Amino acid sequence: MTQPNAGALAGIRVVDLSRILGGPYCGQILGDHGADVLKIEPPQGDDTRTWGPPFKDGVASYYFGLNRNKRVMRLDLAAESDREVLLALLAEADVLVENFKTGTLEKWGLGYETLSERFPRLIHCRVSGFGADGPLGGLPGYDAAIQAMAGIMSINGEADGDPLRVGLPVVDMVTGLNAALGVLLALQERARSGRGQFVEAALYDSGLSLLHPHAANWFMSGKTPTRTGNAHPNIYPYDTVATATDPIFLAVGNDRQFRILCGHLDVPALADDERYATAGARSVNRAALKAELEARMAGLDGKALADELVQAGVPCAPVLSVADALQHPHTAHREMVVEMEGGYRGLGAPVKLSRTPATYRHAPLAEGDAFLPRQAGEDGGGGGGR
Repeated sequence: MTQPNAGALAGIRVVDLSRILGGPYCGQILGDHGADVLKIEPPQGDDTRTWGPPFKDGVASYYFGLNRNKRVMRLDLAAESDREVLLALLAEADVLVENFKTGTLEKWGLGYETLSERFPRLIHCRVSGFGADGPLGGLPGYDAAIQAMAGIMSINGEADGDPLRVGLPVVDMVTGLNAALGVLLALQERARSGRGQFVEAALYDSGLSLLHPHAANWFMSGKTPTRTGNAHPNIYPYDTVATATDPIFLAVGNDRQFRILCGHLDVPALADDERYATAGARSVNRAALKAELEARMAGLDGKALADELVQAGVPCAPVLSVADALQHPHTAHREMVVEMEGGYRGLGAPVKLSRTPATYRHAPLAEGDAFLPRQAGEDGGGGGGR
């Protein structure tokens, strides 16, 4: 278990009212980097406690993956007495993270306008589906539905297949990242102005933001992007290719890398062939080039070839399972698997800071009913009163 130290956000207090994925992921990022995060759940708990199997002590792995470095208490915000408890917590907080449907907090007298008057330094971060207004304003949003609506499914899948959902909740996760980024931007601005502000990260916006390079291609050409399977729409060879054993993924981004690839495969003439000599030509003639490469690789071991190529300077990789990726020696070296007391294992923080690295202090389900005492030199400014 990593030993505690003063993280980059030490002294910052966060009330996390959010459930499911985007908001909790934001809260976990802030907690990993030292913020004191108190997760407030409804009486029945976060919905993801039931999203399994697998389960441990009746709680699903899904919940465990998003809620470490938080302490948990339960409040029924429909009850005035519990709203008073929340207001007392917000008086000591720097950040509120929530993903209530538009109008719910307002109905309880906890909307941004009300809270900002009472706690002018409070940063109020909302994760929403579509934002509060506009043609779709206030409607609920879900990862897969946004993948469909934002065009992501239309460009994912085999070229001759149907639109396909990306196999992980990419929209929810990037929304959580955007929420965390927004909180950090607001904290930086508060250091100058002394005032908090409203931060919103919408799933719809985040889904659209993922459309590079397809959006850029459409803006320039007017042609609707189509599915290309594992192949990149703009560059080639940037695709899975077959070998005698397992397929490998080639990620050749420039002419130099392509020349090294051809030399290693003992087909240097391909690099001078006018059909393949430039990036644009390779992209246009990708089907013929893939056939040439796979014919040369048909007698080669995939994993050995991938290792040889990457060592030679050609970006590529074997296609690994989740289990193989999590057990890879470099995963351990990068500290991307975290182990804590009680048998918890989870993914590590991907952002590495040299002086204030992420720490892992609370396993999911840690109990707590108030903020930890501030340490000397850790005054985050607080939500405060007027």
